[in-house]
Amino acid sequence: MEQAQKQDGSLPRTAAATTPENPWPLRVLSDKLKIHIENSPESWVEGQLLEANVRNGHAYLVMRDVDADQSFSVTVWASVMRSLDMPPEVGSRVVARVKPSFYAKTGRLSLNAFDLRPVGLGDLLARLERLRRALFDEGLFDPARKLPLPLLPNRIGLITGRDSDAEKDVVRNASLRWPAVAFDIRNTAVQGVNAVSEVTAALRELDANPDVDVIIIARGGGALEDLLPFSSEDLVRAVAACSTPVISAIGHEADRPILDDVADVRASTPTDAAKRVVPDLAEELANLAMARNRLDRAVRGNVEREAQRLASLRARPVLANPESMVQLRREDVVRLGQRSTLAMRAALTRGHDSIGHLRAQVRALSPQQTLDRGYAVVQLDDGGILRSAADAPAGAGIQVRLARGRLAATVTNSHSPEEG
Repeated sequence: MEQAQKQDGSLPRTAAATTPENPWPLRVLSDKLKIHIENSPESWVEGQLLEANVRNGHAYLVMRDVDADQSFSVTVWASVMRSLDMPPEVGSRVVARVKPSFYAKTGRLSLNAFDLRPVGLGDLLARLERLRRALFDEGLFDPARKLPLPLLPNRIGLITGRDSDAEKDVVRNASLRWPAVAFDIRNTAVQGVNAVSEVTAALRELDANPDVDVIIIARGGGALEDLLPFSSEDLVRAVAACSTPVISAIGHEADRPILDDVADVRASTPTDAAKRVVPDLAEELANLAMARNRLDRAVRGNVEREAQRLASLRARPVLANPESMVQLRREDVVRLGQRSTLAMRAALTRGHDSIGHLRAQVRALSPQQTLDRGYAVVQLDDGGILRSAADAPAGAGIQVRLARGRLAATVTNSHSPEEG
């Protein structure tokens, strides 16, 4: 029947055209997959060798991604093996030029390697340096974006290996410094292919916990290859995105993965991280006692100085005998009163004398004085003063005012000065 289908061309040409009534034979799918896969170009890949079996000159490897739990079977034929400088070893990190291969009979996908090279220390360092420069250019190392550590964290998130010395160092030293410290510990792989994914997941979980005020990522020292997960771009970017302060405590002083540059605080060792994250209770109590002593001395000194000032003020005569000041002012008032009385009397006397003198002058100039000397004032009947004989013709009535009394008279005759 299948031969008939092939002859009349009734098989679907594409996978989308297949139906339950008109399916592909399995071998058709297998053949098409093989053609599609093996048309893929060669590519260079990097990974770590988990298995390395050499049989009959051929090498059958299992290569695993260095940061993720993904692996591939890799076949290195004898012709390629003879060109290698050294045989592949389990645990080594390599780069390989591979091409996908699909075994249609079992549906097994693998890679054929045409070149295999170990990744040397120099290559790793150069690659890390390129990543470090790229992250620096992005500003992930900028001190301005780093978060300050809390003075006294409520809870500390700790990411480290299970039963590791790093965990013991952090917990022990932090507890010695501040016995009430609380930890939220996440045990993860700290080397190998699972380290990046597990540490990143634990980091995000702790960062999402509002009770965690600071996160420590701690690991003891090791070879460069062991510390490579802490230079992973995925992990580094996860740390940069955290809203919780992160302390990097990886290895020893000489070890410096990229995580140290991105973290908010770099601790040289796990022990150093414990010292940075919480204050020393004994030291704080000593500082508190010292501050209280300084405050006590300052208060006592101020009180003593003010007491001395009060004693000095009380010893002054004005406070020792305050009525003396009143008596002194009383004497001043009496003396000033006497002076004012004398001054007033003198002024009155001078005024009285001046009035008498003026009275004498007025009297000396008054018409009465003239009258007293024998002179008289002659007035006409209308009250006007008679100054000229011509103003009083014969028969005119006149009034004569003497020093004492008046006379009424009639002019009988008058002579002018010209008549002489």
